[in-house]
Amino acid sequence: MVLVGGEGTRLRPLTERTPKPMLPLLGRPLLSYTFDHLRSAGANRVVLACGYLPTQIAEYFGDRYDGLALEYRVEPEVLGTGGAIRFGAEGFSETFLALNGDCLREADVATLVDFHRAMGAKATILLARVSDPGRYGLVRRDEVGRVTAFVEKPDASEIDTDLINAGLYVLEPEILDLITPGVPVSIEREVFPALVEEGSLYALALPGYWLDVGTRQSYLQAHFDLLNRNGGTEIAPTAEIGAETSLVPPVYIGDGAQVQREARIGPCVALGADSQVGRRGTVRFSTVLAAAQVAARARITNRIIAPEIGVITP
Repeated sequence: MVLVGGEGTRLRPLTERTPKPMLPLLGRPLLSYTFDHLRSAGANRVVLACGYLPTQIAEYFGDRYDGLALEYRVEPEVLGTGGAIRFGAEGFSETFLALNGDCLREADVATLVDFHRAMGAKATILLARVSDPGRYGLVRRDEVGRVTAFVEKPDASEIDTDLINAGLYVLEPEILDLITPGVPVSIEREVFPALVEEGSLYALALPGYWLDVGTRQSYLQAHFDLLNRNGGTEIAPTAEIGAETSLVPPVYIGDGAQVQREARIGPCVALGADSQVGRRGTVRFSTVLAAAQVAARARITNRIIAPEIGVITP
């Protein structure tokens, strides 16, 4: 169960006409990275709980992606995380995963599921270690991993751990009985506290990369992280690179992109399909989205360049 219904307000204006899961990331939608992660974990079916601009998602991916069967369930109204899970998981009868579709993850999901079953949990939360836990849900545990407190968006005085809710849950279908259908419910604020009281909520921290792509800065950071992981310079066969152009890796240049002569690209730059950089333009630590343009002699650093929008400051 992948939650893709949010409007992505913190990413505007990028999300005014594009749902957050469909924002491009090195030539493909953000959501495709979630699908890759689930596929590598052995998943074969994904139900998407949709809300905002669902048609774009369904038209792009269709009913299959790399062996994954995809099903779309469109919320009639905004239902919150719990309400969306209740709506999308109608008919589920086995242990299932529920996760946000706007994160990049590498954690071993199979290990999380094994832990969940070993503990006899009704719900298990994946934890991630971050430098700024105040932005997320704070999770406190006992020595066996049972959650003792769940604090959503804590005040500074409440922060006593750097482990936060990473937005991926292993759930038993009986959880759905705790959620009133058709009304907005937060699983973090309403369902999890009830499970804490009965001692059936667990959490496990696992190593691996994690990033919440919820802001313009984190969207840009996602590009940097993937570029640095890939290393080197990747140039699509149909891209055109002018003479005397300097490419400082890591750099990604997509299909049909045009870089005119004497430009300087990099480090940490992604140029989307059919984008353009004018003569002697300089682009550093930035992403130029598909069909966007950088003028001749312009100097761009730590920016997002979007078509019809222009320069966006993270």
